[in-house]
Amino acid sequence: MAKSYEQEEIGGINIIAVGTTLTGDIVSAGDCRIDGVLKGNITSNSKIYIGKNGIIEGKIQCHSIEIEGKATADITAVELLSLKASAVLTGNIRVSKIAIEPGANFVGNCVMQNPVPTPNPDTVSE
Repeated sequence: MAKSYEQEEIGGINIIAVGTTLTGDIVSAGDCRIDGVLKGNITSNSKIYIGKNGIIEGKIQCHSIEIEGKATADITAVELLSLKASAVLTGNIRVSKIAIEPGANFVGNCVMQNPVPTPNPDTVSE
């Protein structure tokens, strides 16, 4: 993820590093990078990136998401869901666009619609 001028204005990039486990919900206007473990929901008006060592268990609402690690989650993405070759995703997704590389593992249902409702960073859906 490249740092941009816009990121500084909306709160920067949030990182959960390798070796870190966070239990709880995250609400952010900025990008989020998960390289550790998140057991909870995440809502962002920007991009979420789950690194190769990253694990998420919960609901995800975002503008776009790129997954290289593991997610057991229901995902709503306004724009793009990108599953890289090492990705393992179990859950239902609702997206505008999807990209799946050969080797990625996805188990669940997919609904593609345009437009997908924009996530609200002030609330985390139940």
